[in-house]
Amino acid sequence: MVATGRAVELTFVTRITDNALPSSSPAFGTPVHPFNPGPRPLAQPVFKPAIPTILPILLPPASLRPLAFRTFTKKHNLTLSSSALQALATFVGRHCGSGWREEGTAEKVLDEIARQWKRNSGPVIVEDAQLLKDLLKTLEGCMSSGRIDSSKSGLSRQSTFSFTNSDSPSDKAPPPLSHQTSFGISSLQVSQADDEDASAPLDPRSWLSVLHAPSHPRFTFSTAKSHFLPITTPPSLLPPPSARTAAFRDRYAILHSLVLRNPAFQTPTITSGAAARTLSRSDSTFNTATHTFKLTPVANLLGRSGTPHLLLGLLTISPAGALVLQDPTGSIALDLAHARPLAKSESEAPWLYPGSIVLVEGVYREDFSGAGSAGLGGGSGVGGMIGGRFIGFSVGPPPVEKRNVSLGVPAGSDGVKVERAEEPLGGGFGWTAFLPGGSEKATGARMRRLEKRILQSDNTAEERRRVVIMSEVKLDIPECLSALRTVLQIYARERDESKLPLAFIVMGSFVSTAVLAEGKAGGSIEYKELFNALAAVLADFPSLLRASRWVFVPGDNDAWSSSFAAGSSVALPREPVPDVYTSRIKRVFRDARAEAGGKKDDALDEVWTSNPARVSLFGTAHEIALLRDDMASRMRRTAISYGREARAEDAANAEDADSPMEDVDTDVDSTTQFARKLVLSLLPQGCLAPFPAATRPVHWSMASGAGPLSLYPLPHTLVLADGEAPAFAVTYEGCHVMNPGRLVRGEGGGRKRRVGWVEYDAGMKRGVVKEEWM
Repeated sequence: MVATGRAVELTFVTRITDNALPSSSPAFGTPVHPFNPGPRPLAQPVFKPAIPTILPILLPPASLRPLAFRTFTKKHNLTLSSSALQALATFVGRHCGSGWREEGTAEKVLDEIARQWKRNSGPVIVEDAQLLKDLLKTLEGCMSSGRIDSSKSGLSRQSTFSFTNSDSPSDKAPPPLSHQTSFGISSLQVSQADDEDASAPLDPRSWLSVLHAPSHPRFTFSTAKSHFLPITTPPSLLPPPSARTAAFRDRYAILHSLVLRNPAFQTPTITSGAAARTLSRSDSTFNTATHTFKLTPVANLLGRSGTPHLLLGLLTISPAGALVLQDPTGSIALDLAHARPLAKSESEAPWLYPGSIVLVEGVYREDFSGAGSAGLGGGSGVGGMIGGRFIGFSVGPPPVEKRNVSLGVPAGSDGVKVERAEEPLGGGFGWTAFLPGGSEKATGARMRRLEKRILQSDNTAEERRRVVIMSEVKLDIPECLSALRTVLQIYARERDESKLPLAFIVMGSFVSTAVLAEGKAGGSIEYKELFNALAAVLADFPSLLRASRWVFVPGDNDAWSSSFAAGSSVALPREPVPDVYTSRIKRVFRDARAEAGGKKDDALDEVWTSNPARVSLFGTAHEIALLRDDMASRMRRTAISYGREARAEDAANAEDADSPMEDVDTDVDSTTQFARKLVLSLLPQGCLAPFPAATRPVHWSMASGAGPLSLYPLPHTLVLADGEAPAFAVTYEGCHVMNPGRLVRGEGGGRKRRVGWVEYDAGMKRGVVKEEWM
């Protein structure tokens, strides 16, 4: 005990001795030794090693895939590649540790990466490219304890990453990231402030562009990713045979996914008892108040005889002449004698023809004799002909998906008026640039603001928004030249060039018979003289040539395709009229501009485009599809007659009940009923040429899922120039379909003829059929 006290005393004396200081104030009795200050603080080392608070782990990509899919795909409409998923799994495992799932740190990190990826205009498919590496490198400096610390670099949801690699003040403003090639980058070069800048071009002609079919972006639909993938190989006239099967496969896959997204095929979570199973069509959509439906592949019919099913497939004719329904899994013979159309009345039922994709509801009857009874050959089983037949009770085209639903934008945001607001059904393909002008979600809002400021402003006259559309301008018939002069005189009365029409669209065929095929039109020299006569007519209206854009679309009888087609259907898409025949017309346009002292502007020249073609006005804000084809007569020639027994039953029931068989809408004229029938037969097919190769050939490399022949997503306006059908202008599911008809109308021996065309209002996206006596 004494020894311990002695040790404490020595320690105390030693501390006092070490801290001994002279007295600063002897007069006031300040003690010589100050009080003990306590224990001395430990000296800090010069370098303090960072103690990690997160233990890195090796995170497999498969474990992160569900969370990444929910964040990138479901929330941000992005698609992750396998390489990008591997990079994200490595980053999350290194910086979030073992608590990436329980603490929710990985979800916040992935959400921030997705936001910054879209803010920097990244592609819709996230790949392990330089942009992702820069984002992860910047985010690495903002991580603290597995979470994003915005105080380190000002990172927040309203700000972007700071790519500063130096502490110097000159590095505070980082250079912008170089944009990668993506679906959503616009080629219009419109910045965020262009629509607010007064220096933006106010001439609406500057925002009108014509897209030729060979230059149209092409996409194939991937069923595994449920997304469109770009086709980088250029189109060829001699593609491999696999391109033909790929064209049907892509078209079927698009319509199949479209049908599954329809509310009629969405199984509700809560059911309200059993209801009658009926498949009927209202004005625009399926009737889903009573039942939901489920598609059955053809191959799944094996062994299920006598059970009802709903099939989606392609109508074809077998080598034996039997009607067959095909899908990617197989084919089966159809019996449509008892089938009724999915329409309110028989008069409005669409045509069903070989090459169309239809929905058929009925019962399967198995035939144990094999597939040989339904067609030639014995290719039975999955992928071939299924034995037996399918007895259809209801048949009709698949539903049509509106443009705003396809692009994943709210109803009415694309400039089309809607009766009631509707929410989109899914994420849509808004980040896919179906046209070179950019994607809807990347440039759509800016383009619509520009359209509203330039085209719908008070400074732009209502007359300036007009687009004059004429078809069947046959130059070898003198009456057509007189009719064209009559139309141009109507619009040339206006002396103010700022009130002249925005554009003139002139569609062929420019001759009545196939040129260069020993027809009435003669040879090459006579064909050139016809365009010289057209140049003489146009030269009398120089104000229209200067103030309006002119677009010329050929027909089947024009060169060069008609030289070997000899009047039959040529392959679509077809090239424009060669320059060797249109040189005189181009000279007339140059002289008209030189007369007013205007400078040459290649963007305002006349355009000789392909058939079909696309006209883009203000980018994605307004898309017009142009097609010259006698489609109505082709549909009627090849239409399938069905429902013979069903009509007999209805007639018998009507006689018993002493009531009319059909409730026909007498308020609708015959022209409107015919237009509805034609539009309902075309738009649900999602293609401008839904016919077999023997009926309407197409170039296989251009008939991909989304390309120059595709109608998905639906354009704002479709100009279907059909000389065999009456002129009309109707709207279906937000798509305005117009047919200008023949330029010269009226048959018989009368001296006076009528001149017909369509006047389209580009601001309202609606057209009106015009007629004038010649």
